[in-house]
Amino acid sequence: MPAAAPSRKLLFVTSEAHPLIKTGGLGDVCGSLPQALAARGEDVRVLMPAYHDAVQRAGRLRTIAQLTVPPLAQPVALLETRLPGTRVKVWLVDFPPAYDRPGNPYLNAHGHPWHDNAARFALLAQVATMIALGAAGLAWRPDLVHAHDWQAGLVPALLAATPQRPATVFTIHNLAYQGLFPHDTFQALGLPEALWSIDGVEYYGQLSFIKAGIVYADRVTTVSPNYAREIQTPEFGHGLDGLLRERRATLSGILNGIDDRVWNPARDPFLVAPYSRQRLAGKAACKIALQEEFGLRVDAGLPLAGMVSRMVEQKGIDLLIEALPALFEPPLQIVVLGTGDARYEQALRALAKQNPERLAVLVGYDEALAHRIIGGADLFLMPSRFEPCGLTQLYSLRYGTVPVVHGVGGLVDTVIDATPAALATGTATGIVFDGARPATLAAAVDRALRLYDDQSTWTTLRRAGMRQDFAWRQSAGEYQRLYDTLIPRPAL
Repeated sequence: MPAAAPSRKLLFVTSEAHPLIKTGGLGDVCGSLPQALAARGEDVRVLMPAYHDAVQRAGRLRTIAQLTVPPLAQPVALLETRLPGTRVKVWLVDFPPAYDRPGNPYLNAHGHPWHDNAARFALLAQVATMIALGAAGLAWRPDLVHAHDWQAGLVPALLAATPQRPATVFTIHNLAYQGLFPHDTFQALGLPEALWSIDGVEYYGQLSFIKAGIVYADRVTTVSPNYAREIQTPEFGHGLDGLLRERRATLSGILNGIDDRVWNPARDPFLVAPYSRQRLAGKAACKIALQEEFGLRVDAGLPLAGMVSRMVEQKGIDLLIEALPALFEPPLQIVVLGTGDARYEQALRALAKQNPERLAVLVGYDEALAHRIIGGADLFLMPSRFEPCGLTQLYSLRYGTVPVVHGVGGLVDTVIDATPAALATGTATGIVFDGARPATLAAAVDRALRLYDDQSTWTTLRRAGMRQDFAWRQSAGEYQRLYDTLIPRPAL
C-alpha cells in the first residue's frame, strides 16, 4: 500500500466558522471545508476572533501564545481548541476589547455595524500575518494562507511585499459586502502607506478591505463558477468588475459544498420520520408534522412551499411579498423562516395574520426548524436577485424538496431547469426562472404546481435532485488542485 503524501500546512483566516459562530454561508464553508481538506491529508488550522459566543461554544481552551501587536498596549492571546466534533485545530484571537461581545459578530443590538469593525478585523489580519511569517512563537508555520471575505482581506495585502512569505488565496463569498471605511481609518490603523493607491487598497477615497484581498492575493476564488463570471460584469461587480476582469487569469469559481452527514434526510434527528431517495414515504409524515407545527390545514395532498432566508432585498423577499396575491390563487401553503429588514418582517407578519390558512411566518432563526421546513416542504423558494453560491437549494435537493430559483450565480450551477427535454431525460432537478420580478416568480411557482399535479413526474423530479452529490469531498479536491498551482504537494 503506497504511503500517504506528506501534508501541506494551510491557515484559514475567517471571521466565522460553524458551529462556533455563523451568520450565513461563510460560517458553513469555514466550518466544513477545513474538515474536508483534513480528510484529504492537509494540515489545516482555522484562525478567527475569540467572540464571546464562540468561546462559550468552544469547550476546552488553552493559551498557546501571547502576542505583542503594535500599537495595542495589552497583549493578544492565542487560544487553541478544535472545531467541535472534529480534529481540526482552531486558534482564537483573544482580545476582549475587540471581540468579547455577545450576539452578531458584525452588528450591535440595533443592527448597525460595530463602530470599530475596521480595527477588529485589521487585528485579525495582523495576527494572521505574524503566524504566517513565523513571528508568533509557534512551532507551526503555514505553506499557504487562505483568507475569506472582506474581514480577512488585509491578510494578502500585509503579506504581499514580504520575502519568504507563504502563498495566499482570497475567497470572495459575497462581493456586495466590501468592508469600506474612510481614509482616516486607514491612517488610524497604521497600515503601510505604500498600500494606499489606486492600485492598492484605495477605492474612491476609501479603504476597501475586499479590494485588498483581490489585488494582493496570489489567487482569487469565489463560491461558484457562474458567480465568478458574473462579478466581472457591471451588473454584479459592485464597482469592482474592472479589477476582477484584470485578474481573470487568476480568478476562479469553486462551488461550495454541504456537509452530507448533517444534511441527510435518512438520519436527520430533527425530522419526525426518516426518508431517502429509494423510500420517500417518510417525507409525507414530515409535511404533516410541519403543517401541524405552523397551524396550517393538515392535508398531505396540498402543495407546501418553504423559504428559509435572510429577509433582505438580495434574497428577493420583496418579490415574494408582492407575488403573494398571485401565489394564493391556486391551492398552496407557504412557510417562511428568517430575519432581516424590519419592513419585510412586519409585512410578512401582517400577511400571515390576514391569510392564516395559507401563510405561516416565523421571524428569527432556528437550525432545527430549518431542517424541518426543508424536510417537510414540497418546493423551496429562492428568488434571489444575486446568489454567489447558495446552500439552501443544495439542502433542498438533498431532501427531495424541489427548488424554485432565479437563474443567477450558483443557482444556475446547481439546479437543472425542468424543461421538456430535461424532464424527458430525467435530468431535471428544479425550476429556474429569468428576471427578478414578482410575475416571473409567480409563473415559476405555477409551473412547479402543474408538475406537482402529476405525482409520477414530481417523484422523478424529486429523486433526480436527491441523486446530486454536492458533498464537500468534490469541492475540497478542486481547492487542492488550486493549491497545487501555488505549492506542489510534497514528494513521498
